[in-house]
Amino acid sequence: MSLHRGNLFLVGLMGAGKTTLGRQLARRLDKRFIDADHELEARLGVSIPTIFEIEGETGFRDREEAMIDELTRMSGVVLATGGGAVLREGSRARLRENGTVLYLHAEPETLWQRLRNSRHRPMLHAADPRNRLVELYQLRDPLYREVASHVIESDRDAVMRFVRWLDSEPCAES
Repeated sequence: MSLHRGNLFLVGLMGAGKTTLGRQLARRLDKRFIDADHELEARLGVSIPTIFEIEGETGFRDREEAMIDELTRMSGVVLATGGGAVLREGSRARLRENGTVLYLHAEPETLWQRLRNSRHRPMLHAADPRNRLVELYQLRDPLYREVASHVIESDRDAVMRFVRWLDSEPCAES
């Protein structure tokens, strides 16, 4: 697998497995793993839900875009982005320009089964969180596909096939 500029960026909705797979891929590729949301929380000293509460979604997205800009300028990283990182055109451009982008796709019902007991997902704080997840999918799926170099299903078998394929491929950097 040829990694553009030596970077692999993972995109997809919350619950798709970006952090879990990102850690595995970073180990296999001998690269540094970074979770953009965790990095933002560490730098600000507060949780994502707290940022949403204080600054609203627009304030959070401004901070997220700046973080994506900074992190995609690095080299030799596997980056798990936040689910909404693709909402801003500038972030999509930086992801495309600075690395190979892998979209971890999962249907809303699958994601709902994974997330239904989660209390720390601000985008699911809605009267009908299941319907909100469907709305997010409908909005973001085309954006993930637009930015992706590769799309894989976010189920255990597909991920394991991808990891096995990755292990069998010489990893070149361009």
